[in-house]
Amino acid sequence: MPLIAFDHVNLRTRQLQTMIDWYGRVLGLLPGPRPPFGFGGAWLYLGEQPYVHLVEKPEQKPSVPDNTMEHFAFRAKDMPAFLETLQEEGVAHSIDPLPGFPIVQVNFRDPDGNHIHVDFDKAEHTG
Repeated sequence: MPLIAFDHVNLRTRQLQTMIDWYGRVLGLLPGPRPPFGFGGAWLYLGEQPYVHLVEKPEQKPSVPDNTMEHFAFRAKDMPAFLETLQEEGVAHSIDPLPGFPIVQVNFRDPDGNHIHVDFDKAEHTG
């Protein structure tokens, strides 16, 4: 059974609408079709694929007491436009070239504190 692709990340949140709005404004992920699970949530799409699933959990108790997810990441183009979006949205971030790799990471956190980075080709980095 060989894996063929990454499918999605599922995040718990106490602030569903805030997260939906933020992911739309900052990352361009838009809500789309989602099965009627019987609990609040949203699937956020990039094109035809729902890469981020949000589950509304008002009490925010993790199903695993010591969650070990450190971050998730995306790849993108047009680093200057993305940095402008972060600036306009007031999103604190760091720009971190990866030594030995042709990648520059832009690291930041969503409204719930989840660590995300967006990777760009090193050629896009002017600093």
